[in-house]
Amino acid sequence: MSSPHGLKNARLHHVGYLVSDLAAWSRRLADAFGYSVETEPIEDPQQTASVQFLRLPGDSVWLELIAPLGTPSKLDAALRRGEGLHHLCFQVENIEDAVRGLREHSMRTIAPIVPAVAFGGRRITWLTNRSGALFELVEGGAGPLNLAQSEPR
Repeated sequence: MSSPHGLKNARLHHVGYLVSDLAAWSRRLADAFGYSVETEPIEDPQQTASVQFLRLPGDSVWLELIAPLGTPSKLDAALRRGEGLHHLCFQVENIEDAVRGLREHSMRTIAPIVPAVAFGGRRITWLTNRSGALFELVEGGAGPLNLAQSEPR
C-alpha cells in the first residue's frame, strides 16, 4: 500500500547525533543510558564522516554517532554550532520514488543518491525541509544495518 505522503513502507532507521569524539560519546551513552555499541567506527570518505551505530536493548531504531572525518569535512560548520541532534533517517523501499514523493511535500534534495559504506553500498540521499531540518533516506535491501534483517537486542 502506498503512503499518501510518497513514502511506501518507510520506517525510522536511525537518529543521527553529531559529536566531536565517537569513542567518548559511545562510552558516555552506554554508561548513562545502557546503549549497546552495534558497530565499530565506520569511515566514509565520500560523506567525510566517521560514524558508529548504537542501540538500546529491545529497540529497533539505531542511534548514529557522527564525527567529521579529516579536514575539511562536510560536518565542520555544523560541529562549530555544537554537538547534538543532526538528522532523522528513514529506510525506504525505493529511494527514487521516496525522493519524488518528498519533493511534492516541499522537501528538497541537497545531495545526490550515492552508495554508503555503513550500509554495505546501499544508497542514501539527503533532504531538507523549509525549516532547515535534515533528513536522510537509506534504501532497504540486503546488507548491514537493515531494519528488515535486524532483530532488536
